Amino acid sequence: MTGVSTTPPPEPATAVAGAPEPATGPATTSADTASPAAPAGARPVAGAPDRWGLPLGVGAFVIWGGMPLFFPLLEPAGAFEIIAHRVVWSLVFCALLLAATRSFGAFVRVLRTPRTLGVLAVASVFIVCNWTVYVYGVLTGHVLDAALGYFINPLLTVLLAVVVLRERLRPVQWVALAFGAAAVVVISTGRSGGGLPWIALVLACSFGIYSLLKNRVGRSVDALPGLAVETVVATPFALAYLAWLTAQGTSTFGAHGAGHVLLLMASGVITGLPLLLFGGAARRLPLTAVGMIQYLGPVLQFLCGLVVFHEHMPLTRWVGFGLVWVALVILTTDGVRQARASRVAARAAR
Repeated sequence: MTGVSTTPPPEPATAVAGAPEPATGPATTSADTASPAAPAGARPVAGAPDRWGLPLGVGAFVIWGGMPLFFPLLEPAGAFEIIAHRVVWSLVFCALLLAATRSFGAFVRVLRTPRTLGVLAVASVFIVCNWTVYVYGVLTGHVLDAALGYFINPLLTVLLAVVVLRERLRPVQWVALAFGAAAVVVISTGRSGGGLPWIALVLACSFGIYSLLKNRVGRSVDALPGLAVETVVATPFALAYLAWLTAQGTSTFGAHGAGHVLLLMASGVITGLPLLLFGGAARRLPLTAVGMIQYLGPVLQFLCGLVVFHEHMPLTRWVGFGLVWVALVILTTDGVRQARASRVAARAAR
């Protein structure tokens, strides 16, 4: 989500109830959320959840869902400056955590593995794109479009599994995708002057592709070293942009008091903390529970746009969101049913 979802956050690969049946090729974990979504390396366990799993997961999604309230506090910094600071301070936060958890070895191993480093470098491009569009949407009064993007994300990830991984969908999942496509059409035709809800679609696509890339390395790279590598890749560009702003005299860093400086620095914590909370939750909760709580993030974002920012919600938008929610109910219900059937089959095979 920005995260989230995820990933994203919103840092992904996401664990969504309703993953497609694998055809040939490696299995994947479909997307988050987002939200945001379940970070690579956070492998949900099949055993009974412990008492910390749900609080950790809810805490992560409350932070991701409340991000629309945080980014306006960083104004007058624009979206690109905010993202540049988010990248830099996320790296600082990750470095501190790597030191505290003695995980630098895992981080260095990734840097010394060209294939994994290459995948994470591409993933870095997509997550920075996701962050930038999300912050732009929040700052320009499109929080509802951002929420729509993370509602659509699980549907888009299932579609990516078909197109990219050649996986097979169950008929019920095709019905869910049809509802999602209908939602985009309804919202597009009902928009002022027409046009696609591009913020929602870019968020869903960028996070979906990011999730897919993270899934390719998720078995070998945990969430924290993965995020650290991604921010390492993006930091030189972020620092160059911040230096350019300073040279132009348009940087807001240090120009609006100590409080503004601290808020910009806090963007790194806002990025990394929910990732770690969700990583802990995903190791403690069953996969179906992870799939359920991921919708808390976009629900809170939706409420922020509707109740806090008072964004316009015409009938066509209500209908479009309703179609998306129907699609998610279908997808999640099917996922829960399949997970239950798999458990029964596993017990019978013992």
